[in-house]
Amino acid sequence: MQDRLIVLYDAECVLCSRLVRFIIDRDPEGKIRFASLQSDDVIRALAACADCKLAHGAPDSLVVIERGRFLTHSSAALRIVRRLPRWRAAYAFVILPKALRDAAYRFVARNRYRWFGRYDACPLPDERLRSRLVAADEAARSVELACSRAPAPG
Repeated sequence: MQDRLIVLYDAECVLCSRLVRFIIDRDPEGKIRFASLQSDDVIRALAACADCKLAHGAPDSLVVIERGRFLTHSSAALRIVRRLPRWRAAYAFVILPKALRDAAYRFVARNRYRWFGRYDACPLPDERLRSRLVAADEAARSVELACSRAPAPG
């Protein structure tokens, strides 16, 4: 499973949930898997990560775990599109300065609930999403491994 990505996402965010469905539709090999940032196991694993920037409350970003390393903000989004057939060209945005990419990402992240809404609770996943969900304990183990390898995500 070395080429698999795990995406931790805000399941209460309407935009984030729609993007997960977008990714599922464009990842025919099923190499991108998902877990909710609201999962108790994931929350505990992030909180236990003493040196990790993600340990201080819920991340303001989706989080990608790849090969035992964290990616957040624009780096996470670009890593995802790099894996999607017919969307790989969007990875060219990696040439932009990270500070500029992350500023744009944070602007959308700050406004996502206002623009797209927020679920009162994590919605029940449909069959397509259920088949791609990572068990909470497996997601937590991936977080723990990434925390032990990379104290500063980015």
